[in-house]
Amino acid sequence: MSKQAAKLSSKIIDGAKSKPTPYRIWDTTVPSLHLRVQPSGIKTFNVQWSRSTTRSLGKWPGVTVEAARVRARAMLAEVDQEGAPLAVIEKRAEKPGTFGEFMAEHYGPHVEVTNKAGKATVALIKKHFGFLYDKPMASITRAEFDKFKARRLKAGSHPATVNRDLDRIKAALSKAVEWKQLDANPLLGVKRIKRDIEERVRYLSPREEKALRKALEMREVKFKRRRLSGIKWREERGKEPLEPIQGYYDHIMPMTLIALNTGMRRGEITQLTWSDIDLKAKRVTVRAGYAKSGKARHIPLNSEVIAVLTEWKRQHPEGRLFNLICTAKAWGALMTAAKLEDFRFHDLRHTFASKLVMAGVDLNTVRELLGHGDIKMTLRYAHLAPEHKAAAVEKLVVSRK
Repeated sequence: MSKQAAKLSSKIIDGAKSKPTPYRIWDTTVPSLHLRVQPSGIKTFNVQWSRSTTRSLGKWPGVTVEAARVRARAMLAEVDQEGAPLAVIEKRAEKPGTFGEFMAEHYGPHVEVTNKAGKATVALIKKHFGFLYDKPMASITRAEFDKFKARRLKAGSHPATVNRDLDRIKAALSKAVEWKQLDANPLLGVKRIKRDIEERVRYLSPREEKALRKALEMREVKFKRRRLSGIKWREERGKEPLEPIQGYYDHIMPMTLIALNTGMRRGEITQLTWSDIDLKAKRVTVRAGYAKSGKARHIPLNSEVIAVLTEWKRQHPEGRLFNLICTAKAWGALMTAAKLEDFRFHDLRHTFASKLVMAGVDLNTVRELLGHGDIKMTLRYAHLAPEHKAAAVEKLVVSRK
């Protein structure tokens, strides 16, 4: 939506022609006031009273410019004194009938403004708890969530995934209590699923890692050959030529090698920008804003990752390193080519940690590199270093001599 400003007047508004997409004309007299022009030609006055929240003041010409300014000033005064327009405060005070109404009118708009992943949070709540949307808020019980938990686990969902789902809706219901739209949070008595430290740890054996690397290289060769074939085909038919692939074909190989050598999560890798990478200092910074632990950490870069990042920067020098949404299809094809079973992208992180432990790196250092908030998570890899335990016990014998 394009943005332009002018001192709103009848002449300005009459001359505002409709366009294929809506646009706004901001008033220079009351800067928070603007006229919204729809593709249909309908023109409405609106006032923006927070960074991303607006309220309609009426349609032109039923509402004049001066009347819109008076209403806008009055509403902004309410915001200054009360934190929001009185009409909005009164509406918040009304208890919504159903959970769906609460999400649509209250929590949804709130979390989308205050949380970077707000839209995704709203979508996931609707996806997993859509069965609650038609239920009155006061009728939601703890039993609903116990059943949900059992159903998801039976379907094969990972305990951590189910816990995250419960955390999302618990936060929403907590806000409902805080806003006095619900007397008590029915999720307060629902316990999170405890994860055993010996949960699944799948990592690559030396033979499997060799197979993965070979599959990555063969994938690059295949697509580069395909491009050369396409270039020849176009030349023979006098079509616009294509450039041969220089560097990596796409994101799969660099992402895989980065994960294998840094232990970063997929979500952390896809959020990286070049400002997070210091090639001279050989270090990557995982920002607190997208780290799962909510804390920033620094990871040293070895020579292989430096080479990968140097080449990738030559190909993609600005912005995020990887602008993508999903890697599932390409990853599945790679696993088939490498003949690897039951191996997820996240298991590259397990491989990184396991190799460090087997190389004799202490668990606390591994914990810091992985960004674990609790050493219990890192203890999953402790069994991979039995020789160090044996060496520790042997010191008792040495001390007696």
